[in-house]
Amino acid sequence: MPSIRLKDVCVDLPIYNSSGRSLKSALLAQAVGGRVADDRDRSVVVISALNHVTLNLEHGSRVAIIGSNGAGKTTLLRVMAKIYPPTHGAVDVIGRISSLTDLNVGMDGEATGYENVRMRGILLGLTSPQISRLMDDVTEFTELGDYLKLPIRCYSQGMMLRLAFGISTAIQPEIILLDEIIGVGDQAFAARARERLHVLIDAASILVLATHDTNIITQLCSSAIWLSHGRVVDIGPPAEILERYAKNPTPG
Repeated sequence: MPSIRLKDVCVDLPIYNSSGRSLKSALLAQAVGGRVADDRDRSVVVISALNHVTLNLEHGSRVAIIGSNGAGKTTLLRVMAKIYPPTHGAVDVIGRISSLTDLNVGMDGEATGYENVRMRGILLGLTSPQISRLMDDVTEFTELGDYLKLPIRCYSQGMMLRLAFGISTAIQPEIILLDEIIGVGDQAFAARARERLHVLIDAASILVLATHDTNIITQLCSSAIWLSHGRVVDIGPPAEILERYAKNPTPG
């Protein structure tokens, strides 16, 4: 069965050759979460993005990650997606993952839309017939037409989001990692995208969602993880965690 297990996970992100340490450290801490380590080498800023996080998510988990900006929510999702390796601890993920945190990761700007679809299919271990079906699905869903024959560096931001979202949601995953609910394209397409996403969520074994939207949390999630400065403050029913979080969003 699909599962996500993190044991005593830490993520430290070194930033080399930094200048203006105080200002840059503050900005970087807001960008990735956690605290800035007080390292002795003043030419290196080390961001302690996750601090000794231990989690066990099993089949049926519908989990919201809450916390203020810079708490480490996106970093935690990237660790689960195996984008960031831990600097300490262990990560064990079983199941096919769809990571909707960094949609453009792995996309080749010089390759065409069709070539990017094909490369994603190969990375997923799909057979030629399965890749053909993937191609047909993405073509129909994105409605990009002849633009799929062009290098994606020619695409607008909206077109890139359509393609990346179409590829990432064309195959039913067992685990969905989602950083906010994504707005994609115009109103009509965004409605189709939300409908497609909800179908995937309903069928997924595990959902992990980082969001500030309390309505989405109460609608989709059965538990919540509260992060602050890269550490887990509490885990429990969404209503209880949201109430505690509202009273003190950034505990020390």
